[in-house]
Amino acid sequence: MLFTAKMLTVLKFFGLAFTALLPVVNPLGSALVFLGLVGFVPSEVISSLARRIAVSTTLFFFVIELVGSAVLRFFGISLPVVQVAGGFVLAAMGWELLHDSDSASMKDVAPQDFRSLDAKIFYPFTFPVTAGPGCIVIMLTLSAHASGGDLFQNTLAHLGIALAVVVISVSVFLCYRYAIRITQKITPETVHGILRVVAFILLCIGVQIAWKGIENLIRSLK
Repeated sequence: MLFTAKMLTVLKFFGLAFTALLPVVNPLGSALVFLGLVGFVPSEVISSLARRIAVSTTLFFFVIELVGSAVLRFFGISLPVVQVAGGFVLAAMGWELLHDSDSASMKDVAPQDFRSLDAKIFYPFTFPVTAGPGCIVIMLTLSAHASGGDLFQNTLAHLGIALAVVVISVSVFLCYRYAIRITQKITPETVHGILRVVAFILLCIGVQIAWKGIENLIRSLK
């Protein structure tokens, strides 16, 4: 019975974290944005980038889950402010990608430029393309929710969240790794159209997150 109760706690928080993070991370949609930013590069470069982004995403989530609340309290930053600032960043990226020229949005990248992609592993590939401000808010909320019991119960809850993060990161790797193969099944015109739609959705998500933060800030003044 005790073992069953432990497993139920882990599974409960795994389910909560997975279902909350998956639609926000949206690995397949994020992979198309990633491909639009990277351009046409060899598959081995895509594979390397996908692996490093997945690892970076995992570490990013773990850091936010462990110390995110403390960092925000230290600097006196509220969650609504994070939503507003992060929403603007996402909206700006969506706007830029939406108005990028056809030749630039899916450009061929010269070999000498491959190294410059390494400098973009965290920003913008990990944050905010893969894990945006919405993910930060979700992780902070989950962390607070998982810290409401005794030490042993809290450890099991955080373990469930950690497992969900790993599964999400694996899905990110798979979608990013095979993004080119997915787009090869459709015509370039369709790829451009899909990228424009994804860019517009990214813009809308950014505006929605920022607006949610503004609403919360206004509500706090009452």
